[in-house]
Amino acid sequence: MTAPVKLSVVYYSSTGINTELARIIAAEAEAAGAEVRLRRVAELAPDAAIDANPAWRENVEATRALPEATPDDIVWADAVIFGSPTRYGNVAAQLKQFIDTLGPQWQQGLLADKVYSGFASSATQHGGQESTLLALYNTIHHFGGIIASPGYTDPSKFVDGNPYGTSHVDAQGQNKIGDETRTAASVQAHRVVRVAAALKNAA
Repeated sequence: MTAPVKLSVVYYSSTGINTELARIIAAEAEAAGAEVRLRRVAELAPDAAIDANPAWRENVEATRALPEATPDDIVWADAVIFGSPTRYGNVAAQLKQFIDTLGPQWQQGLLADKVYSGFASSATQHGGQESTLLALYNTIHHFGGIIASPGYTDPSKFVDGNPYGTSHVDAQGQNKIGDETRTAASVQAHRVVRVAAALKNAA
């Protein structure tokens, strides 16, 4: 029997939107047959900044028991889905800091030939979701990874309109995650598992 795809969902979330997205993607990947590790990266912001936003503090407390990502979670995986809110059109510092710790694994070639994908969120409709995902994928090229973006491979992608990855506009917490975003997450998770399985089985 073929071993299941090992998938790590590694994300950063301040106010909880990406936490919810990460849980949806992890659940969909498990439904597709993957063995999943759900991991948050370490929070770097000072308490003063976190306490200034009740939703931020609430998410910190709600996810405290969730394991923090380690380099082993990347090495272990056949596929990795990274998640980040957009920060000035770029990856959040917390996720970038984690990625920057992977130098020893990169030097040993332990990050290559895996399947990677990404998801993002922003406060505004044109707040940099696509540029955030493209910036993330620049890193994957350096890893020697294989990017499995959702593309327009499913009719639903013509509804959400983002071929680069799942994305959500939260409008400062006013827009909850709905069916459109959940469908996008499902399409992405299943595609990543399917591509990773094909590569694993061909090895």
